[in-house]
Amino acid sequence: MGIAVSGLISDGRSLLRSMRAACLSHRFVYEAPLPPGRLVRTLADRAQAATQRSWTRPNGVGVLVGGAHPAAGPSLHYLCPSGTAHAYVATAIGARSQASRTYLERHYESFAGAPLADLVAHALRALGAAVSEAEAGLNGDNCTVAVVGLGQDFTLL
Repeated sequence: MGIAVSGLISDGRSLLRSMRAACLSHRFVYEAPLPPGRLVRTLADRAQAATQRSWTRPNGVGVLVGGAHPAAGPSLHYLCPSGTAHAYVATAIGARSQASRTYLERHYESFAGAPLADLVAHALRALGAAVSEAEAGLNGDNCTVAVVGLGQDFTLL
C-alpha cells in the first residue's frame, strides 16, 4: 500500500501513523493484510466524525491510497478532508489536478489490459498536463511514480 497526500502534510503524517497502526493491528489479529478499501472507510469514518465535534478540527489533507489485496485485487481510493471516501480506477489530487483528471478521463478506455510501461507513460502524461508553464517540466524534483499490484511490492520508480 502507498499513499499520496495533498494539503497539510502534518495532518497527512498523523493519518499515516494511524493507518500503520490499523494495518499492524489487523495483521496481528487476523494474520492477513488489511484491504485498502476497508482501511480508507475506517479513516473516513474517523475523519467525518471530526467534522461534527466542536473540540476537534477536520483533517486538512486529501489522501490518495493505492494498494493491492489478494482477495480484493488492486484498488485506488481517495479520502477527502471532509471524511468522504471514493474508489477510482485513475485520479489525481492536489493543485492543478483537474488537467490530470481530464487526461485520465479521456484515455480511460486504453487502461484495461495495458502493459505496465504504458500505464506508467499515461501517468506521466497526466502529471505533465498539470505542470504549469513557469515550471521546467517533469523531473526528479517534482515527480515521483510508484507502482503497486498483485504479486508486486510497492516500488518507487
